[in-house]
Amino acid sequence: MSSPPLHEQRKATMAAQADLELVKLVKRYGVGPQAPMAVDHIDLNIKAGHYCCLLGPSGCGKTSTLRMIAGHEEASEGDIILGGRNITRLPASARGTSMMFQSYALFPHLSSLDNVAFSLKMRGMDKTERHAKAQALLERVSLGHLAHRKPAELSGGQQQRVALARALITEPRVLLLDEPLSALDPFLRIKMRAELKAWQKSLGMTFIHVTHSQEEAMALADQVVVMNAGRIEQDGTPHTIFNAPRTEFVARFIGGHNVIPTSTAKLAVRTDKTQLSREVLPTSNTSLPATVTGVEYQGTYVLLTLRSQALPDEGELNVVLSEAVFDAAPWQPGETASAHWREADVHALAA
Repeated sequence: MSSPPLHEQRKATMAAQADLELVKLVKRYGVGPQAPMAVDHIDLNIKAGHYCCLLGPSGCGKTSTLRMIAGHEEASEGDIILGGRNITRLPASARGTSMMFQSYALFPHLSSLDNVAFSLKMRGMDKTERHAKAQALLERVSLGHLAHRKPAELSGGQQQRVALARALITEPRVLLLDEPLSALDPFLRIKMRAELKAWQKSLGMTFIHVTHSQEEAMALADQVVVMNAGRIEQDGTPHTIFNAPRTEFVARFIGGHNVIPTSTAKLAVRTDKTQLSREVLPTSNTSLPATVTGVEYQGTYVLLTLRSQALPDEGELNVVLSEAVFDAAPWQPGETASAHWREADVHALAA
């Protein structure tokens, strides 16, 4: 039987070696046990070859976590284990990881080729050999023809691809990306999102990507880790995170859910699973009388905002209706209605 192609062998080797595990990982900024914690005793396992997004609002600890994995921040407590090897106290250069910074951090006085080849130069590799490797990577990201341009002569998207090639040239086991798409315009962001996913699949490499964009995480990730106040609120597939949020924070942060308080627990139900009826039904776990307060037409669907006496003063309901349903019987602000849903579409949230 013939051997598999080299790229398949490389993917198989990575899969066997590059599982990443965080064990009770802590980051304190300050001295002593009372110093504020940016990361609070998190446990996380990321399988080799997965695309993992650390998702959450500013200040939730996701970038601190990424920088500890990279070796650019020292862990206050806990362990970082990559491929069975504890790398917690190793220097960044010895970890088998590579980081692509949000600012790209390209050297302005160097060409694209020399930017990509820089780490190999620091390792003492011959100029001809390192340039050949850098040129091959630039070709892979469709920038071979711009190898001799400096960063100022490139667009934002082109600079990003140079930064990606530079991060890949050391053949890391894990590529770490700190909000790599945030500086791009919306059209280019979508294009580069597709390219990142394609590169990750073709390389068979583990990508860990920090973002505050729910849409970005859902589009890219095999594994989404939702963080809040230094802790992991939920870890799962995009489908699980969106369809079955575990906590109120996740339901509200991911969006697309109504959170319904009851006497025993808070419930989450997707806005597109929430039905609207002109028949006023009694208040229950599957029905709330309400008043339509806003109608927003958004092309292929309609978003209705409702208020109900059964909700806290600051709470409101959202209902997504298809365009066809809306056109059949348009709703108007001020109408009374009942929002209701199937028991199967309701998820109890953890306290």
